[in-house]
Amino acid sequence: MGNLRSVYNKFKRLGVDCLISSDKKEIEKAEKLILPGVGHFKKGMENLRELGLIDILNKKVIEEKTPILGICLGVQLFAKHSEEGNCEGLGWIDAEVIRFNVSDKIKYKVPHMGWNDVEIVNSNELDKNLSKLGQFYFVHSYHLKCNNPEDIWMKTEYDYEFVSAIKRGNIIGTQFHPEKSHDIGMELLKNFAEF
Repeated sequence: MGNLRSVYNKFKRLGVDCLISSDKKEIEKAEKLILPGVGHFKKGMENLRELGLIDILNKKVIEEKTPILGICLGVQLFAKHSEEGNCEGLGWIDAEVIRFNVSDKIKYKVPHMGWNDVEIVNSNELDKNLSKLGQFYFVHSYHLKCNNPEDIWMKTEYDYEFVSAIKRGNIIGTQFHPEKSHDIGMELLKNFAEF
C-alpha cells in the first residue's frame, strides 16, 4: 500500500540490489526486508493476511532475526494494536498506535504533514551521519505509543512529543518517510542497507 516504488528507486540509486515482492519464496531468500506503507492500519493488516505473509514475516523477523525496516504505516503494523480500525497488529513491538490528540487544531493540523526535526533518544549504528543533515518528511495522523522506552530510537515534537522511530534488535521503523527526505533519508537508507 503506497510508497513501494519510491523506496525501491532510492535503493537502486544507492546501488543496492532490491526487489518488490509479495512472493513467499522471494521473502524467504531476502537478506533484509522493508515494509513500507501509506494508508489505513486495518487494511494493511488485512492485505498481509490475504497475501498469506504473516507467518513468513514472523519466521524471518522473529525466528531468523532478519533486519526489517518499517516505514510509516509499515512501522505502525509492528505494534500490538491500533486505534485505527480497532485492530491487532503484528505484535513485534510493545506499542499501541494512537491518533494525534492535539491541543490546538488550528495551529497543529492532523495529519501532521511536512518537514520536522527528530531527536535521537537511543543512538545506534543506523544514525551515523544523520544529526548534521536536517529534517525528515512526515505524513501521518497516527503515531506509536511505546511501552518500552528502550524501543524508542527517535522522538519528534508536534504539539507534544511522539515516537518517530523505533529499534529493537533487527526490528527498525520510522514514522517519517526516508525515501522522501532527500539527503538525510538517503543516508538512513544507506545505513540500513549496510546494517
